[in-house]
Amino acid sequence: MVEQSPAPGRRPPAEQMATFDLAVVARLCDLAVDGLAAAREEIDALNVYPVPDGDTGTNMYLTFQAARDALQETTGGEPDADLRGALGAMARGALLGARGNSGVILCQLIGALCTRLGQAGPEDRSAAVFAEAMVAATEASYAAVGEPVEGTILTVARAASDAARAVAAVPTTRLGHVVRAAATGARQALERTPEQLAVLRDAGVVDAGGRGLCVILDAAETAITGKRPVGAPPLLGARSIPVPIPSGDLTAGGPAYEVMYLLDASDDTVPELRRTLAPLGDSLVVVGGGGLWNVHVHVDDVGAAVEAGIAAGTPRRIRVTHFAEQAGRAHAAAPSDRRGRKVVTVAAGPGLEALFSEAGAVVVQGGPGRRPSTGDLLRAVVDCGAAEVVLLPNDRDSVRVAEAAARTAEQDADVRVSVIATTAQVQGLAALAVHEPGRSFDADVLHMTAAARHARQGAVTVAAKQAMTTAGLCEPGDVLGAIEGDFVVVGDDLLAVAVAVLERMLGGGGELVTVVAGAEAGDLAERCAAHLEASHPTVDVVVYEGGQERYPLLVSVE
Repeated sequence: MVEQSPAPGRRPPAEQMATFDLAVVARLCDLAVDGLAAAREEIDALNVYPVPDGDTGTNMYLTFQAARDALQETTGGEPDADLRGALGAMARGALLGARGNSGVILCQLIGALCTRLGQAGPEDRSAAVFAEAMVAATEASYAAVGEPVEGTILTVARAASDAARAVAAVPTTRLGHVVRAAATGARQALERTPEQLAVLRDAGVVDAGGRGLCVILDAAETAITGKRPVGAPPLLGARSIPVPIPSGDLTAGGPAYEVMYLLDASDDTVPELRRTLAPLGDSLVVVGGGGLWNVHVHVDDVGAAVEAGIAAGTPRRIRVTHFAEQAGRAHAAAPSDRRGRKVVTVAAGPGLEALFSEAGAVVVQGGPGRRPSTGDLLRAVVDCGAAEVVLLPNDRDSVRVAEAAARTAEQDADVRVSVIATTAQVQGLAALAVHEPGRSFDADVLHMTAAARHARQGAVTVAAKQAMTTAGLCEPGDVLGAIEGDFVVVGDDLLAVAVAVLERMLGGGGELVTVVAGAEAGDLAERCAAHLEASHPTVDVVVYEGGQERYPLLVSVE
């Protein structure tokens, strides 16, 4: 896509960024996921249509997160990766990760947008391409819905694409202007949704899906222009939303079940599938292409909905939600014999155990050679007496064990458990540092997950045997430096390797370095801290005695 080039040696201002290159797409994804995470509770609370099950924000967040994760996995963080392939991966990630009615519609929007952006050539004007992509996304979303309803995310998408197309029609218009017009048009349409849907007007809210789309378009505006959108609505925060809590049968007058599945089927079978599913219920959305489809429908007859998929192809990942039960879980109080929230964490050494305990966590001993079993974690979760538990495995090999313990606890002991997939002790420390029991459970988990994810982790250890690493061959007794689980330095001096690891990690920026000394580290941690204070005076350094075995040093950079 062509734009006027800046003078040599000068970076174009954010308002005039040349195109939707891979860096911009990646930044948009990060901002959108963060924005949906922050607005998740608000959007959930707005959710009264088509069913007041309070999960639209969660579904949109998880769907876009799946798209972002697929993009990152495909590119590996490489700035020169193939843009078209990355966009294709992003679209497929959204399709495979779509949750709920809103998520399925969102994945269709993402897919159509990515397809048009991926088709752009070097001579295309980026402003026009984005407007065309918005139009294609809107048309695809309307086509995917069995019976489109105005006053929903569809209406907001159409207003955004109409605004983008109108502004892009001017040949001198830049990409930032078009994206801003789309975001502004979406916000204006969102404000009008209560006028179009009586259920929104009666509840005193705007459409939840439309609000989520506004968050994403606001993220796009920020990614392109570098500025926060003017007029973007603030989060509702602690203010209550006047949504009546349903009583009796939530689904009175409507289907009782939500059915979703992925479908492997040839494209020519889909029209008949839509015709079969349409009379069974409502909120029908079938999206996808190329032999893979995501099917969503609200029905009373679950079997008939699944059988329709079998007739068309091979359904998999079948999910069935009973709306009344879902609402009951959302509004039910904690069991009388369980109260509050606890964090259960795995500690790899006595010093780490003390740190976690002082922060109020329930500690399970672990570490190399003594990793906890599913039963160990299950006992800790059940015996802590909490109604809600956040579980931190703090070890790559213990994540699945923690997930198994969580599932068992939820099924057998009626405990709500969320596993944050921390793969290192320092990530557990970062997550626990932002733990706040006063928040809602979902918000607490989101903040802790974000903290863990943003804590880049490294370690120093000593090789026990000959092996081939990313940094080359190592022999027994060699000092190894690891970053994010990958051995990147081989040396013969603990301090030299530790400094090399720290310098590499700080090459990507950072404001806080946490250093955790192992059982046989001597003064290594203090010497590393002294190096950082001398070479990086603006970086804060915290040193802990962890007492972990096999790893003289654990580090994190935030």
